[in-house]
Amino acid sequence: MPKRKKVAKTPTSSQSKTAAPRTAEVVQYFVIKEQKKVPVRRADIVKYVVKEYKNVYTEIMKRVAHTFDQVFGLKLVEYDTKNHIYMLINKLDTVEGAPFGISSKDPKMTLLFAILGIVFMKGGAVKENLIWKQLKKLGIDPGEKHEEFGNVKKLVTDEFVRQRYLEYMRIPHTDPFEYEFHWGQRAELEVSKVKILEFMGQMFDQDPQVWTQQYKEATKSNSTQANSAQASTSSQR
Repeated sequence: MPKRKKVAKTPTSSQSKTAAPRTAEVVQYFVIKEQKKVPVRRADIVKYVVKEYKNVYTEIMKRVAHTFDQVFGLKLVEYDTKNHIYMLINKLDTVEGAPFGISSKDPKMTLLFAILGIVFMKGGAVKENLIWKQLKKLGIDPGEKHEEFGNVKKLVTDEFVRQRYLEYMRIPHTDPFEYEFHWGQRAELEVSKVKILEFMGQMFDQDPQVWTQQYKEATKSNSTQANSAQASTSSQR
């Protein structure tokens, strides 16, 4: 017998009524997590917020995504579809502006921007000791407690990694162990490489176009980044 085509179910009025109040609670849950830029797992959403209403989870998340899009100007992205992990990215700043509002009011993000810039300029992977050397040149000694950042090494290898801005990976076949930094999943989705290049140009008083290879990669990445974020959003379940 021929297989019947699956028809997408339209939420019933009772499901919609159930989803409405839970939507506000899930939005609030994301807002709290976003303050620390911590990704959110579906398992935690179900356990702590949705609870017994998990049968309307899909409808709730559609409403949550719509709320963030229309009210907050944020895009809800399920960047890990296997483990169902979400993050919020700024859909307006992804292409058009510096995503962190680089300024003296946001020193941690300025530090992060500098590190992402170093990694980008070095081809996408930089040994840990080279990052520390570069930061020293900027007047930031990772071996000393900093007035703004506190424990610099912990900030970079723990907080920025947990927030998925950086990946901190062991280099295979090294003894003693050596580590290197890569751009994290949040950075790939949220940070404009063109803005990174402009930032590096300001730091070194150079026209970004003098770095031919990086400029080519940045402009190519900038033109496709919004589409990638859109594709990730559409994969939500």
